[in-house]
Amino acid sequence: MSPLKILFADDDLKYSMLLKRFLENEGYEVTYAGNGTIALEQFPIVKPDLVLLDINMPGLNGFEVAERIRESDKHVLIFFLSDRSDKADRLQGFQLRANDYLAKPFYPEELIARIRDRFASQLSEAVEEETYPFGNSVFNYSTNEIRTGNSKVLITSRQADILRLLVLNKNNSVSRDRLLETVWGSTAYANSLALNVQITYLRKALKNDPTVKIESLMKKGYVLIAD
Repeated sequence: MSPLKILFADDDLKYSMLLKRFLENEGYEVTYAGNGTIALEQFPIVKPDLVLLDINMPGLNGFEVAERIRESDKHVLIFFLSDRSDKADRLQGFQLRANDYLAKPFYPEELIARIRDRFASQLSEAVEEETYPFGNSVFNYSTNEIRTGNSKVLITSRQADILRLLVLNKNNSVSRDRLLETVWGSTAYANSLALNVQITYLRKALKNDPTVKIESLMKKGYVLIAD
């Protein structure tokens, strides 16, 4: 079996080299990134099984890196490692669909135990694809694919989250607040503007199926109309 691949991003070089060596001694393959920008550059190259992210990095912080990773990959495991242990930070981490949050300082053995537990759980569970038929299309939430006949369109994880909620409420309105809370975890104005953009992209992604459309409901939200 090939070793577990870890992408580790933290700007504290001395601490990071010690933890990297410890993880490698446990048999893991570790790629180190000194900041969030490098981590994002390395992510598609390394194709890690696990991403370890410090939160307080200069430039792109750990939360921002995690958000961008989740746009393209909803399955890779993400652990936050941070000296920020207050409730708000933990909640933000889990809203970004992180899998774990370790407050510094922690024993390296604790990190190893959590890694083993997470991957043991993954291996023991059968992976089931989550698919939704509507109109002349089939939406695979597990792979972010929309299939219409012989055509296939890939959408981002955020768009997939929006479409899933609309499909689950097919032919019924879904309020903007519900979409924002479910997908972004906040009804902030910036997120509301982002929702408008993502709906536009989704409409383009569904253009191959003339039996399906997303309609805007004035001051209410959106509705996916389909057979």
